Amino acid sequence: MHMRFSVKELLVVLMAGGLVVGCASTPEAEPAEEEPRAEERRTADGSYTVRRGDSLWAISARGEVYGNPYKWPLIFRANSNTIEDADLIFPGQDLSYPRDVSRSDEDAAVRHARTRGEWSLGRTEESDQRYLGRR
Repeated sequence: MHMRFSVKELLVVLMAGGLVVGCASTPEAEPAEEEPRAEERRTADGSYTVRRGDSLWAISARGEVYGNPYKWPLIFRANSNTIEDADLIFPGQDLSYPRDVSRSDEDAAVRHARTRGEWSLGRTEESDQRYLGRR
């Protein structure tokens, strides 16, 4: 059975899941791992190692990457050989992100992010295929 969810419905579910996980911690729990400083996360070649809870949207929003979540398609395109579904990335994946991007490529990425439409986990959406130039 194939279920489709709107972005809004999935965000509600993901946020609720995060709240449940966050509420389950106890005072005896180990302290959270400190976030590395930006200069430690960002390498000279524009690479990023995915951490638990990351998404292309969240990575793109980071100040040391693009500072704009709507530019996530640029990361997807740069890593389309290793990312099958833009909605599924995994901790430990090393992703590259282009730093020298033309204005037209940025505009196309933002336009795609804003107009992508419904999506589902586990498959590459038709609109993503078109953005990548595969259809």
